[in-house]
Amino acid sequence: MTEDSFFHPVSGFDLPRFAGVPTFMRLPHVALDNPRLSEVQVGLIGAPWDGGTTNRPGPRHGPRQLRDYSTMIRAQNGVTGIRPFEMVRCADLGDVGPNPADVMDSLKRMESFYSKVRAAGIVPLTAGGDHLCTLPILRALAKDRPLGMIHFDSHTDLFHSYFGGTMYTHGTPFRRAVEEGLLDPARVTMIGIRGTAYDSEDRDFARAVGIRVIPIEEFHVRGVEDVMAEARDRAGAGDTYVSYDIDFVDPAFAPGTGTPEVGGPNSWQALQVAMGLRGVKIVGADLVEVSPPFDPSGGTAFLGVSIMFEMLCAIAEGLAGQAC
Repeated sequence: MTEDSFFHPVSGFDLPRFAGVPTFMRLPHVALDNPRLSEVQVGLIGAPWDGGTTNRPGPRHGPRQLRDYSTMIRAQNGVTGIRPFEMVRCADLGDVGPNPADVMDSLKRMESFYSKVRAAGIVPLTAGGDHLCTLPILRALAKDRPLGMIHFDSHTDLFHSYFGGTMYTHGTPFRRAVEEGLLDPARVTMIGIRGTAYDSEDRDFARAVGIRVIPIEEFHVRGVEDVMAEARDRAGAGDTYVSYDIDFVDPAFAPGTGTPEVGGPNSWQALQVAMGLRGVKIVGADLVEVSPPFDPSGGTAFLGVSIMFEMLCAIAEGLAGQAC
């Protein structure tokens, strides 16, 4: 239990939620050069970059809108009763500084940032950014062993390349991650995959290497609890990354994303799957593809940070259990 008030969010009873600097969940901002960095256990990070987007841009603005709407998050989980900010020391570590004119340089900058986060012993919880942002995070976190992954999305992001050989887009990060040995395919579960397709290349690759793809029709027939039980079982006791694309959710509930697909989960199911992460050994997680230009009202961002809070609760409970 953390009793240091420095790492507790500012309460709405002390400062109105519309006032003050909007850090993630009203936590203290602790930059990588801050002398208190070594005390942080979970770092919330913005990755304001969408250089991998192939159609509708905008997720580079996601972290700022997510921070703003995260001021609505309170200290206690309304379903589980978990109070994560009292279980572990959390802080907003700021944003990765990308190079908006250079994809490869941005990937290097992000990997360097997250390598420092990992060296400090901090579990990163990231707000993207498009889904290519996950690749440099995995490169930093999986340097010495492949990770398992639980992936919520309407797309597999397992394509080989786009436009005749472009290898780094938001549709290719997990193909690269498998090729680079960052992920153990036998411990990877992709949930919610749906929509029209160019071809079956991505799913063929998944079958060939042993990645479990749970399409949306199976998700709806089986239900959240059964699907998440399988995902937890495949992840096992090993280190696992969680990647959550907001387009996993039906666009009726989350329209603010670049590549929406109809037929997805509702907002309650979107939270339920994140609650189903309890018990997974999470070494990092992200919520990506929130695109404010397609939902200026902020409803998508509010759902996004609510999902991040559920993931934070799972991370905090796991870290607190390891300390016991």
